[in-house]
Amino acid sequence: MIEIFQDGLTPYYHTENEILFLNDTFFVLERIQPLSVDMIFADPPYFLSNGGITCRAGKMVSVNKGIWDIIHSVSEKHAFNRKWIHLCKKILKPNGTIWVSGTLHNIYSIGMALEQEGFHIINNITWQKTNPPPNLVCKCFTHSTETVLWACKDEERTKYTFHYRLIKTQNGGKQMKDVWEGPLTPKSEKIYGKHPTQKPLYLLNRIIEASTNQGDLILDPFCGSSSTGVAARGLGRRYIGIDREEEFIELSIRRLEQGGIK
Repeated sequence: MIEIFQDGLTPYYHTENEILFLNDTFFVLERIQPLSVDMIFADPPYFLSNGGITCRAGKMVSVNKGIWDIIHSVSEKHAFNRKWIHLCKKILKPNGTIWVSGTLHNIYSIGMALEQEGFHIINNITWQKTNPPPNLVCKCFTHSTETVLWACKDEERTKYTFHYRLIKTQNGGKQMKDVWEGPLTPKSEKIYGKHPTQKPLYLLNRIIEASTNQGDLILDPFCGSSSTGVAARGLGRRYIGIDREEEFIELSIRRLEQGGIK
């Protein structure tokens, strides 16, 4: 089993190469040994639960995700982001990198927090969704993108892992640009249950292949349904996931044990 924890931290689920914690992410991050993780992918709360509406499966539904997606002020949101990013920097190896996804509701705070905590932003990836939900309010342009920030420790900005040639080959021999097009998570990846912000496997596969090596340890501090873990297992990497909702940890277990897709 992966052994990089202090104070006898007990996992909710574990295999030889995977660990899931049903716990507060701050509590777990504080008990992981410094400089022990190769890569971090974080999909933190977007804090977009504001009572608005959206479209899902052709029906008008609330945008509210849950208590975990509610914040009461800009200062509270930014303090939250600085805290978890600060802890992530401590446990990330010198040549490791962090990827953080988000929408306009949170990504600007995250970008500032990364720089304040001593990270250097390598890329600002725009994920262009080819099938976004329709715009029901009709008072703005249709929201069809998310941002994924990729960053390394500022003092180690020349040493991080990036498999440039592999990604170029996967892109038909051309340099891959920072706009990635693709659909939302398909139904085939939700057969074991649903998470409101579940990311598609093709997105995590590209991120993991680009910035890690076989056997590397990947951490997701807000793991949800563990798309990160499913991709990591398929690519021969090790995985740590943290979430405070038992429903999502149980969903993660089902996906990990069944491969996440049929």
